[in-house]
Amino acid sequence: MGRLKASGRMKINIPYVIADRDRHGNVRLYYWRKGRPKIRLRAEPGSLAFMAEVEAATTASDAAAPKSAREITPSSLRALCLDYFASANFRLLDKRTAKQHRLLLEDICRSTVPKTGQQRGTLPYALMEPRHVEELRDEKLELPGAANNRVKTLRRLFKWAKAAKTPGARNPAADVSYIKMRGEGFRTWTTADIERFEEAHPIGTQARLCLAILLYTGVRRSDVVKLGPQHERAGWLHFIETKGSRKAGATPKVRDIPIIEPLRQVLDASQDLIGPFAYLITERGVPFTVNGFGNKFQDWVKAAGLPVGLAAHGLRKAAAVHAVENGATDRQLMALFGWETEKEASRYTRRANRKKLAGQAAPLLEFKR
Repeated sequence: MGRLKASGRMKINIPYVIADRDRHGNVRLYYWRKGRPKIRLRAEPGSLAFMAEVEAATTASDAAAPKSAREITPSSLRALCLDYFASANFRLLDKRTAKQHRLLLEDICRSTVPKTGQQRGTLPYALMEPRHVEELRDEKLELPGAANNRVKTLRRLFKWAKAAKTPGARNPAADVSYIKMRGEGFRTWTTADIERFEEAHPIGTQARLCLAILLYTGVRRSDVVKLGPQHERAGWLHFIETKGSRKAGATPKVRDIPIIEPLRQVLDASQDLIGPFAYLITERGVPFTVNGFGNKFQDWVKAAGLPVGLAAHGLRKAAAVHAVENGATDRQLMALFGWETEKEASRYTRRANRKKLAGQAAPLLEFKR
């Protein structure tokens, strides 16, 4: 039916039908044309049902195809998005952020107005009003994060359009409020979580090396995948933070974090696992991508018997909480975690201060008889 290429991707003898192996070695069939989404094929290859799936996937792929310049309505939202994608402002974004923004805007352009069925991408951008942005937001009410991302991405698009002096451009998303999120995002790791992870992954394993780097530096996963021996300088880690580093006009944020003794011990005991340019490397000996690291981290979490979804960012939060409980000030937290304002740091210090005050006040509840 096909042959397996060196890349691990199998080319099937049906146009645009390919077989990909996932990280578990399972082969899955897809209909895929470059620049368009991959569509999963589930029926038995060669069966009538399979050929019907291929025909349906062909139709769906054609519908998702980027429109040629001649088919783009002038002054439409889609035309504005294409101009934005070609701008220096967009090209200066880091690859991950640019991909997210493109996917979000393309999804918005493909979405339809409930009353008319028109694709929003065909409508004039100059006629978009706050109520239209609210309508887009509210279509994702069950997913508050996705709803807010729609607003955030449209704000960025129209902010660029105004700065570029695009005719008729204003920012209809500027005053549209975000949906209030329940909870506080990623769950903070508890001491019990950390101890359980350490029991499952002793020193000398890659999982434990990863835990130590995250817990004793507080870096984000976008930085943990690039940190390596080349960043060590006289007992400190010296590097440029990834987040925001490719924003237009942004000044690179240089970070300096001391390598404290618990981290030094794990690093020294893990030399056989460490690559020349990254502490954490894949089985092929190359640094992890951000998404690849996320998948691997979840494997380690699962192997430790911890809840799936307990994320690496939760260790950053745990590190901040631990630092505060040991007496760190807002300014110290800002220096250690790379925060620019006291607002983020104060979230942790306020929480810790309440805990401390509650502990001091609890004995006052006792009735004296």
